[in-house]
Amino acid sequence: MTSDAVPASALLSRHWITAIRPLTLPAAVAPVLVGTAAAASIEDSFRLAIFIATLAAAILIQIGTNFANDVFDFEHGADTTDRLGPPRVTQSGLISPERVRLGTGVAFGGAAAIGVYLIVVGGWPILAIGVLSILAGIAYTGGPWPLGYHGLGDVAVFAFFGMTAVIGTYYLQANAVSATVVVAAVPVGLLVTAILVVNNLRDIETDRRAGKRTLAVRIGDRATRLQYMLLILGPYALTPVLWAMDAGAWVLLACGSLPIALILVRAVLSGTTGRGLNDILKRTALLHFAFGGLLALGLLL
Repeated sequence: MTSDAVPASALLSRHWITAIRPLTLPAAVAPVLVGTAAAASIEDSFRLAIFIATLAAAILIQIGTNFANDVFDFEHGADTTDRLGPPRVTQSGLISPERVRLGTGVAFGGAAAIGVYLIVVGGWPILAIGVLSILAGIAYTGGPWPLGYHGLGDVAVFAFFGMTAVIGTYYLQANAVSATVVVAAVPVGLLVTAILVVNNLRDIETDRRAGKRTLAVRIGDRATRLQYMLLILGPYALTPVLWAMDAGAWVLLACGSLPIALILVRAVLSGTTGRGLNDILKRTALLHFAFGGLLALGLLL
C-alpha cells in the first residue's frame, strides 16, 4: 500500500456520509427548534431530555428518508448517469443497493427505538406521528405507489417535515396544541417544501424521461418557478400574523433572512437551470434553517 493510499474503511465511511447528505439534516433540526421554542414560550414548558430525543429521532428519520430515496430512485430508473444533482451512492456504485436498504432500516429502526421513549411521554398521538412519518419517508419514492412519482411529494413534505414535525415537537413538550404553534408551523413547512421544489425543478427533464411525475413535471418549468417564489416569500407574510397572535414582536427576527430569500427568488425567476440550481438548492436549505433558528429565537425572547 502506498503512503497516499486511502484505506477501504475510510472510503466506505466517506460514501456513507455522502449517502446521509449532511446538508439536508438542518431541515430536520429547524422544526424541532421552532416547536420546542414555542412550547417554552407559550406553555412555559421545556424538558431537555425530550428535546434531545425528539431532535435525534427527527435527524434519523431524515437520514432514513435520504437512504430510501437513494436506493428507490435508482431502482425506479430515476437516477442515471444523466443526473444533474449531487452524486447518489447507489447509482454511482459506491454502496450496493442491499447495504443502502440495510442502512435505511437501521436509521428508521433507531428513530423507532427513540420513539418508544417519546411514546411513553406523549402517548398514542406520538405513536401515530412516528409511524406515519416513517411510512411517508419510505413511500415518497418507495412502495407500490410512490408519492413523489405521482405529484404528491410536495404535500407529503409540507405535512410531515413541516407541520407535523413542529406541532408534534410542541405537543411532546407541552402535552397540548395551540393555534399559535399551528401558524408557526406553516412557514417552516413552506420553506422545507421549497427545498424539494427547487430539487424537482432542476430534474424536470430527467424525471420526465424516467416516468417520475413530480408536481414540477406536471405543471411545468414556469409554474414551478412561481411556486418556489410563493413558498419562499409566504413565510415573511405569516410572521406578522404570529406577532398579532401575541407571540411577541421578537418573532419578526425571522424577517432578517428576507434579503437571502429575495436573492434566491431572483435567481430562480431569472431562469437558472440544470446544475446551476444545485447552489440554489443548498442556499434554500440554509435559508430554511436560518428562518427557523431566528423564529425560534424570537419566540424565546
